[in-house]
Amino acid sequence: MAPPAMQSPAELGGASAGRPHLMFIPSAGMGHLLPFFRVIGALASRDDIDISVVTVLPTVSAAETEHFAGLFEAYPHVRRVDFHLLPFDASEFPGADPFLLRWEALRRSAHLFGPLIAGASPRVSAVVTDITLSSHVIPIAKELSVQCHVLFVSCATMLSLCAYVPVHLDSKAAAGEEVGPGVGDVEIPDVGRIPERCLPQPLLDLNKLFTKQFIDNGREIVHADSFLLNTFDALEPVALAALRDGKVVPGFPPVYAIGPFNAHTSTAAAKQPPAAGSPEAWLDGQPEKSVVYVAFGNRNAVSREQLREIGAGLEASGHRFLWVLKTTTVDRDDKAELEDVLGEGFLERVRGRGLVTKAWVDQEALLKHQSVGMFLSHSGWNSVTEAAAAGVPLLAWPRGGDHRVNATVVVSGGVGVWMEHWSWDGEDELVTGEEIGDKVKEVMSDEAVRARAARTGEEAAKAVAEGGTSYRNLQEFVGKLKAT
Repeated sequence: MAPPAMQSPAELGGASAGRPHLMFIPSAGMGHLLPFFRVIGALASRDDIDISVVTVLPTVSAAETEHFAGLFEAYPHVRRVDFHLLPFDASEFPGADPFLLRWEALRRSAHLFGPLIAGASPRVSAVVTDITLSSHVIPIAKELSVQCHVLFVSCATMLSLCAYVPVHLDSKAAAGEEVGPGVGDVEIPDVGRIPERCLPQPLLDLNKLFTKQFIDNGREIVHADSFLLNTFDALEPVALAALRDGKVVPGFPPVYAIGPFNAHTSTAAAKQPPAAGSPEAWLDGQPEKSVVYVAFGNRNAVSREQLREIGAGLEASGHRFLWVLKTTTVDRDDKAELEDVLGEGFLERVRGRGLVTKAWVDQEALLKHQSVGMFLSHSGWNSVTEAAAAGVPLLAWPRGGDHRVNATVVVSGGVGVWMEHWSWDGEDELVTGEEIGDKVKEVMSDEAVRARAARTGEEAAKAVAEGGTSYRNLQEFVGKLKAT
């Protein structure tokens, strides 16, 4: 295999003397990449850091390809490092999620990061890697005497779970307790109990590929130099304090809560008027706080039966709605027509008060639109923090992964409400349109929920403003880089 290609300093104007060179090593999936793009954008806007970004090829989804292109277009001084994966036989894991397969392929190619980091010019001062790669990248960085920081793309509560699960399993084994088939309920010191039903589904089987990755990463992350989190102190005070005080794992690395992350691309800064027929243009014609925004993330496919029940619920609620719908895990595979998915006549019946689209949208901008009054969401962490920043109440309907853990923060942090009994991926029960419609009406009319969400939005704005907790934490992190 040809070595990964890095654009030379001469091609990109070189690095200023004395600036730390920070290399980002992201993973796959827009839920993981968006936080990286936003942190890169925030740091690339400064003049005191030199940045390179490892771009893993081929990308899994079209959205990944487009967002990488947008990043380098917006920040031409950021170095692009193309990293081609070694051949990988996916048949070893039949039926596995495409993104989990990508993470495994990355892990199997991770030894190539050593020469890449060592051969970079200017010398790499520090790397920032994704949690999914940390068990491989941290040892490589340590061997090269390079700082290694982890950009954790979920909540602080989830980080505490990731750090504590290996301790939890070791403690059970040492006590002679039976371990398996899954992790079981986890009592995290000074954070609280996370019942098994709220854990990412693969953790119910210790032999799953994801579970092995999760445990390996959990064991290694204690050796990281620090963690960057897309959260803020007022949103998760308990979990952040437990991590920082060494209550979860003694001697845990520094944790910098620097969120909520915002888009920093030039396209966001120079916003053009919305195109006719676009979701933004449609929102412009709706009354203030009147629209229910519905989206379940970029890789969470909902069954056809459940999609029709959601449609029935939105129709029965009587409220205006904007629904970003997807039917497949990978966007390139999504070929279904809306009429076939939602049933004959649905789009005609809701014409004028409902808009359904399968296009990629700028969710951050939509949530900040004055017409949006509620967000029906899978409670992926990017969605939670975007709702928190916008002060929009979130109705959490977890679909899988870390979503139920995130939903606990939705409630405790004042972002919104959580329907704990609604089913998620792998469960057969359908949530009826009648129940969905009733809950949408209830949340849309709940002034107390709206007020709590608005206060959370105010706290989010304070955190990232000059002098706020997230602002100071980012300054402290940059100071640590400069001291390298």
